[in-house]
Amino acid sequence: MATARSEPEPGSFEISTGVAELAFDREGGWLLTVNGVQSSHIAPARPDLLEFEYMRQAVAAVEDRYPDRSAGLRFLHLGAAACALPRALTHTYPASRHVAVEIDAELARLAREWFDLPRAPRLRIRVGDAREVVTGLREHTRDVVIRDAFAESLTPDHLKTAEFTQAVRRVLAPGGLYIANCGDRRDLKSVRSEVATVAEVFANITLIADPSMFKGRRSGNVVVVASDGPVPDSPELERRLRSDPEPARLMTGDAARAFGSGAVLRDGPATRPGTV
Repeated sequence: MATARSEPEPGSFEISTGVAELAFDREGGWLLTVNGVQSSHIAPARPDLLEFEYMRQAVAAVEDRYPDRSAGLRFLHLGAAACALPRALTHTYPASRHVAVEIDAELARLAREWFDLPRAPRLRIRVGDAREVVTGLREHTRDVVIRDAFAESLTPDHLKTAEFTQAVRRVLAPGGLYIANCGDRRDLKSVRSEVATVAEVFANITLIADPSMFKGRRSGNVVVVASDGPVPDSPELERRLRSDPEPARLMTGDAARAFGSGAVLRDGPATRPGTV
């Protein structure tokens, strides 16, 4: 018999990798913070409402690439927290199937306890290291892989290398999408290397970010979208991004590849699997 879901309560909670904090906002949603870093926002009555702009950008990219809402897409989410993004995409694509990988077992348990998340097989939460999970999957078994994994404010090194990206490409179906949320400071050193790495593995890439982020005027997120097939770059997507409450722009083609001017990241002693 399934365990009854309890209503969330604000407070601090010990989890496997540190401390999670849950706070109620005035709009009726819940903000989850993990080790001092904002991680997820859930609006219980609105699965389609995403507070974080990079999540809205990722959804916009998926919807542009796959306009058929009845498509039975197979998603792999690397990094889960409260599963805000998988929850939103199960709402958009009711026939889709999602696996969300979360390294923190207690956080995964709490997310299921607190929030009305879709049940398996629509959404399965798998506890484990994202790279180890990807390496163990059969080839061509996912249509979309979304990497949104952080240890505090940084993506773990072993989830940024060319070898890891090649493992993602192996599990994607032909023409599938790889979406990576890349956080960085104003110097853009990290994200330029990540873009160079993804561009080495995939035939096509497009980037989404606040225009000031591309210019190195602020810290924040760049969403990298890659595929061996078409990547989202339509005028409709551009308009949607510009009309968002936090407007963003697309960078495509040669400009996107030129943005990846950093060194390609490769496995080494410091990139063995660790915390996601």
